[in-house]
Amino acid sequence: MTDSHQDALILYSVDDDGVATLALNRPNKFNAFNAEMIRQWRAALEKVAEDRRVRVLVVTGRGEAFCAGGDVDDLEAFLAMDALEKKNYLWQNVHHIPQLLERIDCPVIAAINGTARGAGLDMALMCDLRIMDSAAVVAESYIRMALMPGDGGGWFLPRIVGVPKALELLWTGEEVDAQAALAMGLANRLAPAGQALQVALELARRIARQPCEAIRFTKRAVYDNMNGSMTLRSHLDAVSSHMALLEALPDFSDRVAAFRSRKS
Repeated sequence: MTDSHQDALILYSVDDDGVATLALNRPNKFNAFNAEMIRQWRAALEKVAEDRRVRVLVVTGRGEAFCAGGDVDDLEAFLAMDALEKKNYLWQNVHHIPQLLERIDCPVIAAINGTARGAGLDMALMCDLRIMDSAAVVAESYIRMALMPGDGGGWFLPRIVGVPKALELLWTGEEVDAQAALAMGLANRLAPAGQALQVALELARRIARQPCEAIRFTKRAVYDNMNGSMTLRSHLDAVSSHMALLEALPDFSDRVAAFRSRKS
């Protein structure tokens, strides 16, 4: 099923496998985002957060780019704001995207179908996994405009590639091709040219076939630990509760029965 129209800035749909697709839809602008796209993006993510049909979310861009970052056509209005207005614009609009993604328990896969730069790369880094087109190039390009990463790159990138490599990329704005991205762990897998979305959807459906609650609990446990909110003791305490709940669900008992039938 689909919940969007072709003239929308965000195309959102959920298929019968529980795989949702969110596509940035400004291909003539390389999917650079403006205020209205961010509003529609937020609305789609709020649907994902509340819709229990969704087992996996895939984020991609239409056309030749994943996302080129913020739209320079909006720059004049942004520059006219005072410092507090600029801060509030980011905090009350763009920054809702990573905060919503943090709330979403289902796996989120970025299909990087083309260039992702600045805030566009930050948007891909917010996802759990990244499938990258073999011809795509990404860059944390803020420094070229005398800026720091403004949409979470300084948080996400060091956790993915390590602090020294992250600082190198943030300080130089160096372009990273697909092979280099794979080697440093920024990309999980490479897709043949033009097939990033297809490969991401195949992986999404594979994950969607797994027991949904086990997938969600695993994601929570991993991120709670990475974000420093848990000691080993508290992590194991939470895991023991999650395991007890999972073992009470039909998914577990059905698989135990299937395993026993194969052994008999």
